[in-house]
Amino acid sequence: MRIDRVDSEAELLGTPTSSAEIVKVVAGDFEVRLAESVAEVDAAQALRYRVFYEEMKARPSAEVAARRRDFDGFDPVCEHLLVLDRRRGEGPGGIVGTYRLIRRPAAAKVGGFYSAAEYDIAPMIHYPGEVLELGRSCIERDARNTATMQMLWRGIALYAFHYNVQVMFGCASLPGTDPAQHALPLSYLYHNHLAPPEIRVRALESRYVKMDTLAPDDYDARKAMARVPPLIKGYLRLGGFVGDGAVIDAEFNTTDVFIAVKTELVTEKYIRHYERGIREQDD
Repeated sequence: MRIDRVDSEAELLGTPTSSAEIVKVVAGDFEVRLAESVAEVDAAQALRYRVFYEEMKARPSAEVAARRRDFDGFDPVCEHLLVLDRRRGEGPGGIVGTYRLIRRPAAAKVGGFYSAAEYDIAPMIHYPGEVLELGRSCIERDARNTATMQMLWRGIALYAFHYNVQVMFGCASLPGTDPAQHALPLSYLYHNHLAPPEIRVRALESRYVKMDTLAPDDYDARKAMARVPPLIKGYLRLGGFVGDGAVIDAEFNTTDVFIAVKTELVTEKYIRHYERGIREQDD
């Protein structure tokens, strides 16, 4: 679902709707937390523009191109998770990574979740307990390393723990709009990581692209896994599943797959890691 109409600059930017103290971890020069100001949200949207439109060659609308910011109608109701490298400056100047977080109450304000424009997400909507849609994940080019990604995941884990989120989901992308170029990784994902029926989401019929174009015996699984983008690999390591069907996103110049992750593994791993760090500091 895409929403383009906004009524004011504050709506355009997506003023944060909750306390940043829900998520706050400092590790050396890095900090992960929720955005605390309109200026920080603006800086996150500027980062998204650089990554999605300048680097990945997404196709901006006239307004997006004029503002040089990636934004839509979901930004005003969501929360923006940030990783800051304080060597680069405090506040907006230090932002090197971001994620957009949408829970049920936020989605209800705008008529649904973003990924519903590509997938029938009924299994997520009706999932018992709180659910969380993850989106707009991006990291500054020179900060794409394990440390930055781990900080983002520590923030997500704390957020999920705070709100007792049961399942996280969203669309993850492979570059380009020719699914034939991704036959190897798409077939591998379908054969090895397809979600169980109770949480299996399917691409909308009008947008459905078959994933399993290669038979399991027709490719080397290790070579196929090597072609899976790092972000999707990260979800798989956390026990993530993919939905049925890929989707071409012409606007963002990507081939999308649906990802669902039950949060127990994520929160257990990262909360335990965080608590151990606190105990070591206290000692």
